[in-house]
Amino acid sequence: MYEAHPSFVQPENEQVKVWRYMDFTKFVSLIDTRCLFFTRADKFEDPFEGSWPLHNLKAMKNAPDELSTEDKEIYLKSYAHIGRVSKSWLKFAAINCWHMNEHESAAMWKLYLKSDEGIAVQSTYNRLRSSITDNEHVNLGVVKYIDYETEWIDGRLNLLAPFVHKRKSFEHEREVRAMVTKWPNVEGTIDANHETIGNGLMIKVDIEHLIEQIYIAPSTPDWFSDLVRAVINRYGYVFNVVQSKLSEQPIF
Repeated sequence: MYEAHPSFVQPENEQVKVWRYMDFTKFVSLIDTRCLFFTRADKFEDPFEGSWPLHNLKAMKNAPDELSTEDKEIYLKSYAHIGRVSKSWLKFAAINCWHMNEHESAAMWKLYLKSDEGIAVQSTYNRLRSSITDNEHVNLGVVKYIDYETEWIDGRLNLLAPFVHKRKSFEHEREVRAMVTKWPNVEGTIDANHETIGNGLMIKVDIEHLIEQIYIAPSTPDWFSDLVRAVINRYGYVFNVVQSKLSEQPIF
């Protein structure tokens, strides 16, 4: 189920369209399992995933002057602990990513598809949030893009804050991020060596509520469009299937 969290900022327009680009096999998995796959955070290619910017790291080593000697010691110990465990927390978080845009994106088609046989599930932010039916607590919000050398993340003592920030190099993704955390609580203590998530998690959603439209990739052959419609019918769904127009030729 959706759970609000202060680090996960909601968009100004909660009716904004969101897109998830995928290949055909992942689409079949979605409608067959009625689940979104959340990838474990340390499986992403971005080495900065879940990390702190330079200014935050410096703050961890320097206690504010206005603190008493005792409070400075507590402050430094707290930040030292965060620095030690931050990297290991990646394996206790699972993430599902969406692209926020009122229009389909040529860049996202190229980024996420290895062939022309691809699909984009189009929903809205509000539909995505309200479609989550799983018992796991799911946080959802918009990713903020910052310069990791000159800016810092507010909420330094919140371990989830880095997961909703990315480098400006990824700003084209316009990412909406859903995340589940499963902390390694073993016999009342947090055991960083205890694995709680494998490669990821399957999170249940209300498929009929989630999907507003299904887009077929540009330049896709007719047989593939027919196949997608046949599979949708086979599973008993009624979705509006749209052929992408990005490959249409202009009229001069």
